[in-house]
Amino acid sequence: MVLDHDGRRMAGERTLEERVRELEDRTAISELIAQYGFHIDDRDVDALAGLFTNDAVMRSSDGVMNARGRDAVIEQFHGRFAALGPSNHFTHDRVVELDRADPDRATGLVVSHAEMTREGKAKVACIRYHDEYRRCADGQWRFRERFLSFFYFTDPRELGQTLEETDRQKAYAEPAPAGWPESLETWKSYYAERPRP
Repeated sequence: MVLDHDGRRMAGERTLEERVRELEDRTAISELIAQYGFHIDDRDVDALAGLFTNDAVMRSSDGVMNARGRDAVIEQFHGRFAALGPSNHFTHDRVVELDRADPDRATGLVVSHAEMTREGKAKVACIRYHDEYRRCADGQWRFRERFLSFFYFTDPRELGQTLEETDRQKAYAEPAPAGWPESLETWKSYYAERPRP
């Protein structure tokens, strides 16, 4: 803690209690993110439902997923599970921003991979989740919103070729553009100034 010359805490400095609370919140949110993948892979729908707020929103950049409310989110998962065989979701990097104005709100960006079968065919996917988290009345952090987009969703045997294409989302009958990075403003402005050969 930084003190002024009179021994008082400087403006803007957080107390030890506030810093510990932040660490606890970040840990709880990280566990929430991990539980999501485990519950999907285990098809533990009751536990999965417990990860979302009552007014949760789950959407995807391709528009295929667009559910509002916990019950609708779970119904959407039932539809997804009908097409999927065994799956393995694993998360990697994440950035969590705690809302300084609202201690019960946070946002996050999560990178994830998934292995699965879809309609009997092996698939691999690289996913980004843009999240909003809420601390609920029971003190638990839950997903308020998950917006996901795919870098790729393809047959693992075709991954090398798929990475050279822009239509890298091959989950459905017709390939579709990837959700990122080509759609990002930073990507577009970088290559506007430095065209690729």
